[in-house]
Amino acid sequence: MLAFDDEAGVRAAIASATHILSSVPPDAEGHDPVLTRYGADLAQAPARWIGYLSSTGVYGDIGGAWVDESAAIGTGRRSARAEADVAWGALRPDVRRFRLPGIYGPGRSTFERLADGRAQRIDLPGQIFSRIHVDDIVDALIASFTHGPAGAYNISDDRPASQNAVIEEACRLLRRAPPPLLSLDAAGLSPMARGFYAENRRVANGKARRLLGWVPRFADYRLGLADCLARSATNSPASDSSPPAAASIDQR
Repeated sequence: MLAFDDEAGVRAAIASATHILSSVPPDAEGHDPVLTRYGADLAQAPARWIGYLSSTGVYGDIGGAWVDESAAIGTGRRSARAEADVAWGALRPDVRRFRLPGIYGPGRSTFERLADGRAQRIDLPGQIFSRIHVDDIVDALIASFTHGPAGAYNISDDRPASQNAVIEEACRLLRRAPPPLLSLDAAGLSPMARGFYAENRRVANGKARRLLGWVPRFADYRLGLADCLARSATNSPASDSSPPAAASIDQR
């Protein structure tokens, strides 16, 4: 494993890699650290595939409407993400950008948030989000190795839903009562968490389906949560009543 600041080692790896993927978000100053330090090397790299994990946050608030890759970006709270997305697209014509919504998976789902008391139901009728199971991200990346042109792809599930619906389904699977419904002010959310609820959109994945031949294994949160719970039960050395380990959800 190479350290990021091992410039000689990283440059040698870039020069010899066949596939390169960056999952590094912008830094605190809003700059993409990979492009800042290694952009020139990446532009000349012989790799036959280069990908960047971006965010559907680049679309900003759409008022709950559907949004696809043709929409303008850079109008929301993720302006640094939007700038990085554009910069990766301009780096070279063969870069693939994968715009991801809230990521979840085994060990990183609503179950962990319930276990440590961080799952909150917020009273915001009509608030809708898209999400994606981590296995579906991997499938999309692999599909793009041999299918589809370069460009931006939304990688999301088929059925956006409210955060409350996801929490309630997780509680149903655990056979426990859901947490109380709170107002946005009463929830005591951090500025970052409040930003999560300031945006409302449904993310369309039709381009990835058509051009990559990709189909999500977990078309909605119900299938995804059932998978997370099944894997938690399989991997746990304790009894079925033991709560999952703590983790977090990243709404991108």
